[in-house]
This record gives sequence, structure tokens and C-alpha cells, in this order.
Amino acid sequence: MKIIEHFEKSKGKTLVSFEVLPPLKGGSMQAIFDALDPLMEFNPPFIDVTYHREEFLYNKRESGYYEKVAIRKRPGTVGICASIMHRYGVDAIPHLICGGFSKEETENALIDLAFLGIDNVLALRGDARKFETKFVPHPEGNRHAVDLVNQTKDMNDGVYLDCNIENGAKTNFCIGVAGYPEKHFESPNLNLDLKYLKAKVDAGASYIVTQMFFDNQKYFEFVDACRAVGINVPIVPGIKPVTKKYQLNSIPRNFFINMPDDLVASVSKADTAEKIQQAGIEWCVHQSKELKKAGVPCLHYYTMGDTDIIKKIIQSI
Repeated sequence: MKIIEHFEKSKGKTLVSFEVLPPLKGGSMQAIFDALDPLMEFNPPFIDVTYHREEFLYNKRESGYYEKVAIRKRPGTVGICASIMHRYGVDAIPHLICGGFSKEETENALIDLAFLGIDNVLALRGDARKFETKFVPHPEGNRHAVDLVNQTKDMNDGVYLDCNIENGAKTNFCIGVAGYPEKHFESPNLNLDLKYLKAKVDAGASYIVTQMFFDNQKYFEFVDACRAVGINVPIVPGIKPVTKKYQLNSIPRNFFINMPDDLVASVSKADTAEKIQQAGIEWCVHQSKELKKAGVPCLHYYTMGDTDIIKKIIQSI
């Protein structure tokens, strides 16, 4: 079922969904099942599975020179989605990224997803590689998320890269995209960021999932700003609890978002791991309850391996 249909079917009830990371290369699918099994009692209509671009390693050769080797540390998103759908009977949403993929590779991935009966994708530009100062697209790939949306929409219309294909089978993907309540860090201001977001929606995106945030007012203001420029699709808040004290610095540094003073004070004064977790849980419960009261379409939790904590939060709301 398409994600947009889940929202329509809920008739205003706030749903709950999760995002999981593929296991590291060499890991097993059981790690995903172990993370999701305790959360299935909450009947999530869909589960997101992230994708990470290749990284480069430098292996020293006998000659003394270093060989540059590309490796994907978290492969298997398509297979994980199929396994999730088979085990739990819920929709799985694979993340599609521009970085590291040609348009031909993207088309083949979309064909495989369609063959598997996967109806939804989240179209993202993706991040720059580690140690690169800016995002560098594949020379034969999509440069921006809107280009990825356009390619997916073309396939929904039966248009393939090979112009010799006539009467190509039409795919039926529901396309989601990312939104940034505190703007994307590369955008000079929120207005330009909203312009790019609207372009993705106009190209065919049916819903938006936000970057994590810790101040609900930022989300509410973002939704109002979206509506003001004509973005009228559902906007799903992305939520993550603080579980460790170092995250007060690492999350703003890595995701370019603000930590509210009250949250920082609460976590900072906690002097044990248990108290830190409890402070993060309490803040996330407050966030979730307020968002639910406001009638958001779905509470989307970035699990990041914190299954027990996510379960405690949902039980509290």
C-alpha cells in the first residue's frame, strides 16, 4: 500500500513508524529482526530502511603504495525491505540516494523494487563522503533529489532511460522526500530551502519526512512555512531521543540542528547513564505527546539501535 494511502486510511489518527539501519557488511538479518520484533506491537504501517553510499579505504600494497578501494559498509537495503515485508506484512520503504549511483543503476534498482511489490521509496540526495568538503555526484547520476524524483516519476509514466523501449511497464511508486525544519545546512536561508522542497513536491513527491528536531516549535513553524508557499502534502515529523550525554554535541555537529536549553540542562545535570536516558526519554515523550495532540499524520522514530528506549517512549504516549 502506498504511504499516502496509509495516511488517508487512518482518518486523522496519528500513526507510528520506524527507521532502521542495515547491518554492517558481514552482519545478519537477525539483527534487524531483533530490533523490530519488540516494536511490532505498535502496528507500524511502514518501516524505513536507510541506504549509505560507498566509502573509500586505502590498502597498503607490497610496493609501499596505497590502493584506493571502494566499499559499501551497509549493503542490502532492497533485500532487507523484502525480508521485512515477508516477516511482518508491513510496507518497507527503501531510501534511494543520488551519491554513488548512475541513472542506469538507479533505474535497475527501481525495476527490482517494482518486481518485489515495493510501492514506496524515499528519494534523497545523500551526504558527501567522509573527508569530502561537499557532495560530489556520480558523473552519470542524478545531482539532486529532485532529479531522482523526476526519474522515479518518469518510470511511473512508463518512461525509461533507453528511448528504444516502447510501451514500457509503468511502475507505481509513492515518492517521499526529506524536509528540514531548521533548513538544510547547505542552503543560505529557509526560503531558498523551501523553494527546493516545493520543486520536489511539484515533481511528484507525495509526502515529506523531516530531519530530526528537538524543538517542536521549529516543526510547527516549518509546516506553516510550507503551507504558505503551496506545499500541501503530509509532513511527517522525524524524532530521535537523546540517549547519551555526548550527543548534546555530536548531534548538532553532524546534523546542524539546535538543542533547546531545557533539554541540554536536563541531560547535562544527569550523572549516570540511566538518568541521562531517562532525561532523553522524558523529553521525547513530551515531544511526541505534543505532536500527536497537534494531529501530525505519523510519528517517525529514528531507532538507531535504541529499541528498548523507543518502546518505552511509545508506551508512554
